[in-house]
Amino acid sequence: MKDRQPMADPAVWPFVRSPGPARDPIVHGLLALAAASALFVAFPAIDVWFSALFYSPGEGFPLAKFEALRWLRGIGDQMVMLAIAAMAVAIAVKLAVPTRRTMLSPRDMLLVFSTLVIAPGILVNVIFKSNWGRPRPVAVDAFGGEFPFVRAWEITDYCARNCSFVSGEASSALWAVTLALFFPPNWRAPVVAVLMALAVLLSLNRVAFGGHFLSDVILSWAMTLTVIAVVYRILTDHPPEALTDSSFERALTKAGVALRRPFRRS
Repeated sequence: MKDRQPMADPAVWPFVRSPGPARDPIVHGLLALAAASALFVAFPAIDVWFSALFYSPGEGFPLAKFEALRWLRGIGDQMVMLAIAAMAVAIAVKLAVPTRRTMLSPRDMLLVFSTLVIAPGILVNVIFKSNWGRPRPVAVDAFGGEFPFVRAWEITDYCARNCSFVSGEASSALWAVTLALFFPPNWRAPVVAVLMALAVLLSLNRVAFGGHFLSDVILSWAMTLTVIAVVYRILTDHPPEALTDSSFERALTKAGVALRRPFRRS
């Protein structure tokens, strides 16, 4: 069984093999991370200035009270749940009818699921948010809180858990762009455009609510894009046989046949 190629349209999806470092999306991601880090570390006042645009003395961050914006925030979690549900259904149908090809490319599902676990899950929420201790804007004294402002990358003990650096929701919002892989190739350009616009809205929504600084969002995006680029490269450029669509299809077919045996005997 041949692999489904290409995994994505190169005109739409940038994480493809590149002829050199100048066009390598992994290098671009790392450079973006380094440049954004240097900017926010050298000029930390940018974070305070940008958050102040959404702050009102005596009211805090009033946009956080808007029901429409609160509803918008929930879209991020809904996209994650829908993506997991879609992959679960695709695998369940394949196991139930092992002779049929999987509705979604197994390798695309692996990319979507693994980047979700690695970027928003492990890298952002486990490594950074749980260890850097940066207080959120609503908690710093410039915006009515009790803690001093802490610049990006500075480790403190002002926050014990679920801290500001970096933004988990911004990471999840940008990760959602990988869901374009689940659409037909001719749909991917508009789907990517919509998902990118939504990622910006969801991410800035957190800044408007006083939940994150601008640097939390920008650095989270750069980290997430780099993770996606690395995983895409592993799964696209001469992947090992175990990571090809045909190998996944064979494994799921065998699993489906094995699951059906007890029912056939009865």
